[in-house]
Amino acid sequence: MFAFITTVILYVFGFVFLYGVIRLGMRHAMEDLEARRAKLAQAEQMAWAQDRTFIRENSFLAGG
Repeated sequence: MFAFITTVILYVFGFVFLYGVIRLGMRHAMEDLEARRAKLAQAEQMAWAQDRTFIRENSFLAGG
């Protein structure tokens, strides 16, 4: 009986531990995704500003 109770307790704690590990991994993945989105948005704005500056300085290339 002791072995059965011990097995059940370890089984339940194993699932609780696994749930926590998966939850922690998902939280880190979502944080990384948000950081990457912010970085990509910033890079897009910088590229847009550089394009505008290039066109302003070299208007003959843009046909203007």
